[in-house]
Amino acid sequence: MRPFLSHPFDDDKLKEECGVFGVIGVADAANFVALGLHALQHRGQEAGGIVVYDPDHGFNSARRFGYVRDNFTKADVMDTLPGELAIGHVRYSTAGSKGATAIRDVQPFFGEFSMGGAAIAHNGNLTNAAALRRELIERGSIFQSSSDSECIIHLMARSIQKTIPERIKDALRRVEGAFSVVAMTRTKLIGVRDPLGVRPLVLGKVGDHGYALSSETCGLDIIGAEFLREIEPGEMVVIEGGKVESFRPFSPAKSRFCIFEHVYFSRPDSILGGRSVYETRRQIGVELAREAPVEADLVCPVPDSGTPAAIGYAAESGIPFGLGITRNQYMGRTFIEPTEQIRNMGVRLKLNVNRALIKGKRVILVDDSVVRGTTSRKIKDMILDAGAAEVHFRIASPPTAWPCFYGVDTPERSKLLAATMSEDEMRDWIGVDSLKFISLDGLYRAAGEAGGRDDANPRYCDACFSGDYPVAPSDKIEEGFQMKAAE
Repeated sequence: MRPFLSHPFDDDKLKEECGVFGVIGVADAANFVALGLHALQHRGQEAGGIVVYDPDHGFNSARRFGYVRDNFTKADVMDTLPGELAIGHVRYSTAGSKGATAIRDVQPFFGEFSMGGAAIAHNGNLTNAAALRRELIERGSIFQSSSDSECIIHLMARSIQKTIPERIKDALRRVEGAFSVVAMTRTKLIGVRDPLGVRPLVLGKVGDHGYALSSETCGLDIIGAEFLREIEPGEMVVIEGGKVESFRPFSPAKSRFCIFEHVYFSRPDSILGGRSVYETRRQIGVELAREAPVEADLVCPVPDSGTPAAIGYAAESGIPFGLGITRNQYMGRTFIEPTEQIRNMGVRLKLNVNRALIKGKRVILVDDSVVRGTTSRKIKDMILDAGAAEVHFRIASPPTAWPCFYGVDTPERSKLLAATMSEDEMRDWIGVDSLKFISLDGLYRAAGEAGGRDDANPRYCDACFSGDYPVAPSDKIEEGFQMKAAE
């Protein structure tokens, strides 16, 4: 049985792929990994796993459903994970089984090779995984999970290279899509980013001799590690004996980092591409206020992801900022098995309106995105029920009109509101006085591109907004997905 049930509110948000973390050269490495995964919990809340190596006890692992704090803080679990080298993973199910995740799908995955064991944790999605899986099965591979990430282990097993790092290189040269990988052998911690650098991965120093790899800098902060640098797109680092070696196993490619990491996925206290995520989100609000002004009495964020943009919008517009909506931080633990009556209460279980602040006001609601639009309608109803005179939505990202195939759990295109409606039609369907999205150029300006988006050479992966996929989703095309026609 799953340890917790997702709430209807969450079904109208894009899920944040996964988070990976690894550490080498510290006593009780599993405890450091648990802390790192706790900091990355926003990237995956279905399940987590840790694999460690200790010379006296070999490889050991623990995989659990639910939150890190509920599973990897207990002595009966952590005492089974000794060693100075460990990696870990927190997940959402972006590829593989949906809604009925099995423990065998929980990473890191482990394989025993002729030169020793290795474990691997993967953030992202392989766009040719179905084709690879068919090929591997036809050649005798036996899969234990439904995850696309397991393809990497089987490709490693079939490589003729003599070392684990070389086998990882071999395997990753066969895959397409997005991947940030943290792997380990008995003596090495390994990190790799795909040639486009779609998903993040950073390197930190722990104490005098240790190193850490993390999806975000907030994972380094929690263990007191010094942030050294980002792993570059297409780079592989191998850490052993207190030394970091860098390799370039892939053909050079133009970086296309996921711009939605700036909008929503990453924690606001992380640093991406040398930029503060918080500052980028605040600047998104500034750009949005310039592009879509409206007369109003209050700027109110939809918590929590809309808060920095709302602060920026209020500062630029001169309209007062107010916390008109309060989020119940304990929703996930309070209603373990909601009844149908409780479910019908919908978004009110998670958000509540500050009636005294809202009543009689013309309210600007700032949210990070609109996916299906169902939550936006419910929030609008709550604001009007509280006595608001007008409700205006301002969205801190362009319309999400295309699904992501690089590790983000996106609905099929027909269920994305922006794929089937114009902005005015969305406004009328949600039932608000006005609805405006930041432009793609405005989003790029907020992310540091003063000239906006260079259509001939975009810096970021923005496929969910533009339909411009930097890697063709071959599996989905095989299933009948229609790419955007060239303009």
